[in-house]
Amino acid sequence: MPPVAESSPSPAAKRPEPLGSARRSPAATANRRSTSWGRDAATVRRQAAVRDLVMGLGRQDFERRHPGARLAPVVVLITAYEEADNIGPVLDAVPAAIGDLAVSTLVVVDGGDDGTEDVVAAHGALCARLPVNMGQGVALRLGYRLCDELGARYVVTVDADGQNDPREVPGLLAPVLAGEADFVVASRRLGQDRTADRFRRAGVVVFSALLSWLTGQRLTDTSNGFRALRIEVLRAVRLEQDQYQTAELLLSAAACGFRLAERPTVWHPRASGHSKKGGNLWFGFRYASVIARTAWRERRRLPGLGGRPALP
Repeated sequence: MPPVAESSPSPAAKRPEPLGSARRSPAATANRRSTSWGRDAATVRRQAAVRDLVMGLGRQDFERRHPGARLAPVVVLITAYEEADNIGPVLDAVPAAIGDLAVSTLVVVDGGDDGTEDVVAAHGALCARLPVNMGQGVALRLGYRLCDELGARYVVTVDADGQNDPREVPGLLAPVLAGEADFVVASRRLGQDRTADRFRRAGVVVFSALLSWLTGQRLTDTSNGFRALRIEVLRAVRLEQDQYQTAELLLSAAACGFRLAERPTVWHPRASGHSKKGGNLWFGFRYASVIARTAWRERRRLPGLGGRPALP
């Protein structure tokens, strides 16, 4: 499936404010984080500087690979860390168009040394490679930024490991295209979960109940990274998490007043290999900590905490 490309000025010529920044200065964000969570401001600033440097190098890598590229109205965005053995069939299954809207596939390779970027190129998708592994949240933020700056109107995020079926993308995006929702999450509880991890299934139930209460909207699968949304959502939300970012995006979107919806999906086992997110207890702890931090940050705009969402 060939990417959409046309002659245009270099993206470096125009640098809009980064998505997810919520128009806050780095210093103000660093000071607020250190006060709220016990991390000293200097450490936070150093981490932010490293993150910005790596994302900038990833952006340069994209421009070197695809000079003058533009994106189609719909972008299937995939982040991948050492998924060379799995990503090929995923890329082949992405539709070339949805109705009369062309689809581009953009892969952000989050470091690693297994040649994932070579597989991506062989399958005709667009690629940006980070020089080191930074976490899925960082890779997604670079992808979101590229989508916004290069002309995308709708973004669908898909896993690289084969757990999501890209042939479901048109159905997932349909409520957004119809104007019924701004942000649609695929739900394995409304569809079918073909994995055998009962602990993870229990966690999905517990965390979904918690986020339903916080957002005031009924949700059944809040840890699913298979989702479709309008580019305006990404421009409005505040994103900070480097890894376990699904809850942050949902909570921030709800706090901004965007309409959330779900559609059933079939959740497949990984095609091969193992999850990069750690064991169940570690994943659960980190995911819960992201919920706590984001809920505290957005407490004045979350209905479950007595807040009032902003108008999108």
